[in-house]
Amino acid sequence: MSANLTKLEEHLATRSYVEGYEPSQADVQVFVAIGSVPDATKNPHVARWYTHIKSYASEHGSLPGSSKAGEAFIGGDSAPTAAAEDEDDEVDLFGSDEEEDAEAERIKAERVAAYNAKKANKPKTIAKSVVILEVKPWDDETDMKALEDSVRSIEQEGLVWGASKLVAVGFGIKKLQITLVIGLSSLLHFTTCLPTSITEDELVSLDDLQEKIAEFEDYVQSTDVASMQKL
Repeated sequence: MSANLTKLEEHLATRSYVEGYEPSQADVQVFVAIGSVPDATKNPHVARWYTHIKSYASEHGSLPGSSKAGEAFIGGDSAPTAAAEDEDDEVDLFGSDEEEDAEAERIKAERVAAYNAKKANKPKTIAKSVVILEVKPWDDETDMKALEDSVRSIEQEGLVWGASKLVAVGFGIKKLQITLVIGLSSLLHFTTCLPTSITEDELVSLDDLQEKIAEFEDYVQSTDVASMQKL
């Protein structure tokens, strides 16, 4: 089994892979058929592609897609025939390649645009973080059950309340330590953890959550973020 390098060279002149926009089983099939590094002087695009696919050698068995597209480049001459070489000798060396270059750039631009559109339409993955929030009461006479019920009464998109416990502070005073899970849309105070593609206009501030808790002024003296960890 051999690969048709002439046909493959023409194909890869305007493409990065045998099929699609990432390495696939089609690339692996043609790579195996070639067997060794092609002559870069005769087939520069194939040589470039071969080196790139070789770097995925440890992943060849797990690459996605089907090998069917690679069959189009299997069989036939692995190198240009004498007749083809004679035709190359007859090429006008003073001709202009501007039209070919423009067509290649147009095809490349269309493929990049299609890739970007496909990528933009993919659903965004919402990251989550676990936050431990500490809520301190005014004194040892504060009704901690009512305090916790008030805190848990706050509801908003991306916010899930978790386990809680009372932690002794001193002088008979205990603070509420409560765990919550917040989605990406609930973060703003910690924007350094967020992808640059997310804008502040899309977020709900963690500071706002603390301000809402502080509104239960009959029970709450202050709040602090004890820890935060991304899931």
